[in-house]
Amino acid sequence: MTKTLEVLSCGPAVTVQDMGRSGYLAQGLTRGGAADVRALFEGAALLGQSAQLAALEMVGMGGSFRATADIRIALTGATMAATLDDVPLVWNASHLMPTGSTLKIGGARSGTYGYLHVGGGIDTPQMMGSRSAHLSAGLGEALVAGDALPIGTDKGSTTGMSLPLDDRFAGGHIRIITSMQTDRFDEETCARFATTPFRRDARGNRMGVRMDHDGAPFVAADQLTILSDVIVTGDIQIAGDGAPFVLMCECQTTGGYPRIGTVIPSDLARVAQATSGAALTFGFIDLEEARAIEQRAAASNATLSAQVVPLLRDPHSIRDLLSYQLVSGAISATDNPFLSEE
Repeated sequence: MTKTLEVLSCGPAVTVQDMGRSGYLAQGLTRGGAADVRALFEGAALLGQSAQLAALEMVGMGGSFRATADIRIALTGATMAATLDDVPLVWNASHLMPTGSTLKIGGARSGTYGYLHVGGGIDTPQMMGSRSAHLSAGLGEALVAGDALPIGTDKGSTTGMSLPLDDRFAGGHIRIITSMQTDRFDEETCARFATTPFRRDARGNRMGVRMDHDGAPFVAADQLTILSDVIVTGDIQIAGDGAPFVLMCECQTTGGYPRIGTVIPSDLARVAQATSGAALTFGFIDLEEARAIEQRAAASNATLSAQVVPLLRDPHSIRDLLSYQLVSGAISATDNPFLSEE
């Protein structure tokens, strides 16, 4: 019998996501995939499996789910309230989800995109080499109550593991490199952009995030005569009203707005996870520095499993307490351990 994760209820933007699709930019399709790729690596480390496996991405809030078999789960990304049969669960950790139990995931406490991983991955059919929903391109759909998601073969068994939370959920400093049209902006405008405090606008999704700021709009020379050109994820377009838009994982592939810079890939999760009103700043770095940062980020993702540690839990709340070895070694019922042998 195929193991499934049943959707009892869910928020309006819960989708299946993996690393996305590569090789379709010329056909008008961006990579898509998880808005916070780091969260996929965290889930993989907690469950001891490949980061290429698909998980559920939950925007702002999760839902209620039931397992048709014993499965392992991990919760990463934006911290959300979570319970298993009404027992609170620790975030950024792995847990056993027994057959018939109900997992409830509420609203986000910090950040925007939360992730539910299962041992073996969500095993829905691939479309163009990926299981990711890319809603702006008409690939896949958001989940609804009544959906039953097949689960792949789980080769692991360990649960009760955790990873430390990082600080990517509250805005902060975003590193950018020059784009193909940065030279359309004069030095004064670029310098002002790099010293301006921005706020994450409420208008934002998987296609792009608008930034609010106080002061004059940002304008490029000959802005109205720029021809449409290729777009990449992370580009910062300056819209007609002078406000920056950071293009995200489901952005268009071409555009005619000038781009003042491009967010480096490892900082995109910080933009995606920023909640409405969160403070962000942007700073230019050179290409060599950006390359070194990306190499360190890739190495960090690859070695996350070394940071996984056992989750310290209250024994009263451990459902599978009898599976743990609580005492090791042998003791005497008669000897006094406080008396030294002479």
